[in-house]
Amino acid sequence: MSPSPPKELRASLWRFAPLAVALGLAVVFFAGLFLGDPSRLPSAYEGKKLPEFSLDGLTQDGGFASSDLAQGRPVLINVWASWCGPCRDEHPALMQLAALGVPIFGLNYKDNPGAAKRFLGRLGNPYTAVGADTSGRVALDLGVYGVPETFVLDGQARVVYRHVGPLDAASLKTKILPFFTTP
Repeated sequence: MSPSPPKELRASLWRFAPLAVALGLAVVFFAGLFLGDPSRLPSAYEGKKLPEFSLDGLTQDGGFASSDLAQGRPVLINVWASWCGPCRDEHPALMQLAALGVPIFGLNYKDNPGAAKRFLGRLGNPYTAVGADTSGRVALDLGVYGVPETFVLDGQARVVYRHVGPLDAASLKTKILPFFTTP
């Protein structure tokens, strides 16, 4: 049996316990901050169909319903608003996707219809259809944290990927387009 350390040594070691706990928490915090992908938030609907909904149209293309999303091929739902700066930043990426023939359904979140129409009039309309979610209820049901968010749905309208934040060239190439290219 080994002798136990003197009482004074044990007391001085306990003095450093708060520092050790703080350092441990800092390591966990910074690892989560820098090692994770902030655009990758899993959806509660991943692998499942979205809840049923129907949105009135914002543009002459009309609105859409959840049943319109099961097209037998992948589609995107892009949640956006005219008052959203990052939505303006991602708009060229959406226009690029539309030019490639990717069907994009726009969910206009808590927006003034006139402002949303002006936004699309100035920047172009990449959407197959735009639904006005003026109350934000559909976005809330989808688990949207904020705008912009984009969901990739398979041909049966099941969520296969959720992207939080603005799309850019890198996210298109590595995260979105692979769902729309055939091997």
